Amino acid sequence: MKLENIPQLKHINANNFFLLAGPCAIEGEDMALRIAEKVVSITDKLEIPYVFKGSFKKANRSRIDSFTGIGDEKALKILRKVSETFKVPTVTDIHEVSDANIAAEYVDVLQIPAFLVRQTDLVVAAAKTGKTINLKKGQFMSPESMKHAATKVTECDNEQVMLTDRGTMFGYQDMIVDFRGIPTMREFAPTVLDVTHSLQQPNQSSGVTGGRPDMIETIARAGVVNKVDGLFIETHFDPANAKSDGANMLDLKHLEKLLSNLVAIRKVANQL
Repeated sequence: MKLENIPQLKHINANNFFLLAGPCAIEGEDMALRIAEKVVSITDKLEIPYVFKGSFKKANRSRIDSFTGIGDEKALKILRKVSETFKVPTVTDIHEVSDANIAAEYVDVLQIPAFLVRQTDLVVAAAKTGKTINLKKGQFMSPESMKHAATKVTECDNEQVMLTDRGTMFGYQDMIVDFRGIPTMREFAPTVLDVTHSLQQPNQSSGVTGGRPDMIETIARAGVVNKVDGLFIETHFDPANAKSDGANMLDLKHLEKLLSNLVAIRKVANQL
């Protein structure tokens, strides 16, 4: 994958990690623009290549009454507005084959959720759009097995593929990151560490996923030290009231300090 093939991606020659960051789900236009404006300001200052992240719908929910979205077209139009307003690329999840061509009209990167990364028809449909594809490693999969997921994309004549580790199931209600997987997956494609989802505590009896946001910097630092190519961080200005995944998101007010520390670590790691 070549970063320069992602439209509007800036700072690609800064020798930094790239960043996929934003809210878990698009809750409305004002919140999306507010978050994007802040993250763009920080990443421009630190020269971090930045892709705005926001799910246009949430299909994988614990409970039937969980928030799933504000409407597909409405959310996708907001993602387009973020891109046009701040001149940054955008990424969103897709869940069904029919989502691929629809979402590709609005965003620059299509993301395959971890639970769906073995769904061949979905991966192929995404690949055939010609967009950059982010494949999230299943919580139940080995790093080595992601080679086959990446191959499904490249055999569709699409070399724009990256892999994301988002933790591995550790019992019923916890995740763990095996950092041995980073160099393994980097052999197949540029590799991203999903910091916030790696700290989820799923399958709670309440039906609401928990998390450990206090460990975000710990996991992110370890990823940067191990020369991960990119970081994935969900962030919100009011995580407690976010409509999805608030329990493991980073409060937006802490993002600049975190990224500043990580950029400093990256500079040292680049010298090793």
